[in-house]
Amino acid sequence: MKILLVQTSFFGDTILSTAVISGIQSIYPNCELWMMTTKQAAPMVQSDPLIKGVLPYDKRGHDKGITGLIRQIKKIRSMKFDRVYTLHRSYRTAILLGLSGIPKRYGFKDSRFNWVYHTVIDRNRYHHDVLRNLSILFEDKPLKFLNTELRLFHRGKHVLSQNSQEHLPSAQSYVVLVPGSVWKTKMWHAEGFRDIAMSLLARGFKVVIMGAPSEAANNSIVTQGLPVIDFTGKTSIPDAMYIIQHARLVICNDSMSLHMASAFKVPTVAIFCATSPSFGFYPWKNQAIIVEKHLACKPCSRHGTPICPNGTNHCIEGLSAEEVLVAVDRLLRTQFHA
Repeated sequence: MKILLVQTSFFGDTILSTAVISGIQSIYPNCELWMMTTKQAAPMVQSDPLIKGVLPYDKRGHDKGITGLIRQIKKIRSMKFDRVYTLHRSYRTAILLGLSGIPKRYGFKDSRFNWVYHTVIDRNRYHHDVLRNLSILFEDKPLKFLNTELRLFHRGKHVLSQNSQEHLPSAQSYVVLVPGSVWKTKMWHAEGFRDIAMSLLARGFKVVIMGAPSEAANNSIVTQGLPVIDFTGKTSIPDAMYIIQHARLVICNDSMSLHMASAFKVPTVAIFCATSPSFGFYPWKNQAIIVEKHLACKPCSRHGTPICPNGTNHCIEGLSAEEVLVAVDRLLRTQFHA
């Protein structure tokens, strides 16, 4: 049997989808499993030994628009899949799969154009997103029989460039800070991250900071004048996986790094500003502490917003470095006594 698993959303969503890979393989152990992701997220799953191959969909680049959609439909049709499970719920995904010619199509009931799927499954919005994703398989096997572990693999012993290898400290000797996010109201203020960096450096820890090229200005506020190892804009996805996998601790916002740390079972301090853990995107099965302000105005949206709707930024600026450091100390003490 040839099966396609689809998740073309954000990086973090791709990570939270990986438990479905082992779920499908446990139900259909002899299947040939492929996964369709965005071109950018493909490196996260392409080294998974349970996957035959990855079908990239560059929906915001080379494959955008009607021409790209038709090209992707032709590609899928040519591969002659027997069934598809889609975790993505957009109109575009529904159109793509509805015209794919795949004889058995599984989607969620709350998907757009859900009538294109032969079987639709309810998603419990109160569950963690890992469990919501796995529910796509409920018709085949109850959740209690499925592996709920996240899966991330990278090729080779290490994947960092030679230059990066020379500057990355030894495993477990450094703490990773990731101050950025796609959404501004999910980002705790840079001055707070700077205070955390200074405290960790004073205790003898090495501090590594990561982020996208677009986050360089924000991260420079954290690093200015400090002996922080700055990988902002210098890491590929496999690089980021390697750095986080070997970290002593990760301190980040509600972002991809939170889920990557969960996959590698790295202790994490997760800072939730505008969003809420109740949406089901909190740390999964790793040692973690969530730090947030409980305000009447939050959560203001599911993903955060470009600016604070109230103009106050209380969820961002009202959270002190001392509150985050309490969580950091608790996790470091736990590791010391383990």
